[in-house]
Amino acid sequence: MAYAAQHQDAKANEHLEKAVRLKPDSTAARTNLGASLLRVGKPELAEAQFKKAADLEPQNFDAVHNLGEFYVRSGKLTQATPLLEQAQHIDPSHYDNGYDLSLAYLLTGRTADARALVRDLLKRKDTAELHNLLGEIEEKDGNFIAAANELEAAAHKDPSESNLFDWGSELLLHRTLAPAIEVFRQATGRYPNSARLMIGFGIALYSQGNYDDAVKALLKGADLNPRDPRCYLFLSKAYDSSPSQADDVIQRFRRFTELEPQHAQGFYYYAMSLWKGHRAQDPTLDLHQIESLLKTSLALDSALADAHLQLGNLYSDQGKYAESIPEYLRARELNPDLADVYYRLGQAYVRTGAKERAQEQFDVYQRLRAQHLADLDKQRADIRQFVYAEKDASTSKP
Repeated sequence: MAYAAQHQDAKANEHLEKAVRLKPDSTAARTNLGASLLRVGKPELAEAQFKKAADLEPQNFDAVHNLGEFYVRSGKLTQATPLLEQAQHIDPSHYDNGYDLSLAYLLTGRTADARALVRDLLKRKDTAELHNLLGEIEEKDGNFIAAANELEAAAHKDPSESNLFDWGSELLLHRTLAPAIEVFRQATGRYPNSARLMIGFGIALYSQGNYDDAVKALLKGADLNPRDPRCYLFLSKAYDSSPSQADDVIQRFRRFTELEPQHAQGFYYYAMSLWKGHRAQDPTLDLHQIESLLKTSLALDSALADAHLQLGNLYSDQGKYAESIPEYLRARELNPDLADVYYRLGQAYVRTGAKERAQEQFDVYQRLRAQHLADLDKQRADIRQFVYAEKDASTSKP
C-alpha cells in the first residue's frame, strides 16, 4: 500500500500478490490487488480479484461496491446494478455508491428508481452533482421545467463550466432562448476558454435569429477548438444569414481543411463560404476554385447531398444545365426531403426543354415547402446531437 501511494504500481503488485498467496482468504489483500492490477492495465486479472473478494465477504461493503464499480467503469451496467444495490443495502448512507447506483438506474431506463434514490440522497447531502443528476433524470422523463430547475440549482450551488453548460443546454434544447443566451453569456464570461460554452452561445444566438453575434461567437469557438467539426456546422448556418464577416469566416474554414484534410464537409463549408462571401458581381470570385473544393468534398464523401446540390447550382449559374441535372438527380436520390433540389432541377429541365418533367419537380417543391417545419426539426436535431455528445464526453465517470 505504501508503494501504491507513491504510484510505484509494479512494486505494489509484487507485494500484494505475495499477500494474496500468503493469505488467500484476505478480502483486503484481494481488493487492493484488484485495484493495483487495474492501474497497470490488467482488467481481466483485476476482475477476478474483485469477484473473489466479494465471494469471500458478501456483506463487506467495500468488496461488493468495488466489484460493482469495476463493472460500471467497464460499461457493464446490467452486471453492476445488482452489486451496487447490494452495497446500498449494506450501507444506505454511502454517498458514492448511491450516486453511482442512481446513474446506473438512469442509464438503464429505471428513471423512477433513480429519482427516488437521488431525492433520498439529497436529504442526506445537498450537492450540486445530485441536482445535476436529478435534472438529467427529469429530462429523460420529458419533464422539462423540473429538469431546468434542477440544473439551475446545480449551477447556483457550483457554477462550474460543466454545470453551466448543462443548464444553458437544457434551455437551448427546449428553445427557451432568451434565458439560454443569458446563461451562456455569463458562462463564457466566467470561462472564456471553453469552446463548447462559446459554441452553445453561438447556437443560442443563431436560434434566436441574431446572426451577426452568432457568427462572432462561433468564430471564437472555432479558434478555441479549431478541429471541432460541429462548430463549423453551425458557423456555416449562421454565416449563410450573415455574410458581413466573410473574410474571417473564410479564413476559419480554410484552416479547418488544412487541419482536417480528410473531412469532406470541411471542404464543402469552405467552398460555400467563398461563394457566399464573393458573389458573381465580385471580380475576385474564382468559380474554378469553388468547383474544385466541391469536387474534393464529394471525392471524400460521395453521399453529401448538399454538395451535389451546390455543384449543380454552380453549373446552372454558369449556364451548364446539362451538367447540373445529374448532380441534382444524385442529390435528390440521397435526400428526397431536400426541397431546393426540386426547384433547381425543375429550372434546369425548363432550360433544356423538358417542361413536363420540370412541372413535376415544381409540384414536389411546393409540397415540401409547405412542410417547412422539417427545417426546424433538422436544426433541433443538430443541436441535440451537439449537446448530448458534449454531455457524454464530460460524464463518462458514474
